[in-house]
Amino acid sequence: MFKTVASATGRLGRMTTLSTIIFDCADPAALAAFYAKATGWRLGQGDADYATVEGGPVTLAFQRVDGYGGGPGWPGGDKHLHLDFQVPDVGAARGELVALGASVPDFQPGEDEWTVFTDPEGHPFCVSAA
Repeated sequence: MFKTVASATGRLGRMTTLSTIIFDCADPAALAAFYAKATGWRLGQGDADYATVEGGPVTLAFQRVDGYGGGPGWPGGDKHLHLDFQVPDVGAARGELVALGASVPDFQPGEDEWTVFTDPEGHPFCVSAA
């Protein structure tokens, strides 16, 4: 969610800091726990409806949506956004992420430049070498 300031003329003020990326999901606590373990960042505030992961360049937040039917799908479906992460060793990260509950879809368009994963609720994210 971006926060902007409207001027007296109705024009938007300049957005200077991206503070949080918020995911719709069915289980905020579980998805926050996945990303905290995957990134090494720390769990922040949370309850049954909202949870955060802090300690990175932006806060990741997860909000419960009644009837949420899973992520946007990969490779089909409507993709809303995805996160890109860089790691020192993609092979090692792959094993760790899968052990945490991520999946590796069959369709991989990166030609070994990056690997597409989906988190436990189906949101896609990519991992490439740092």
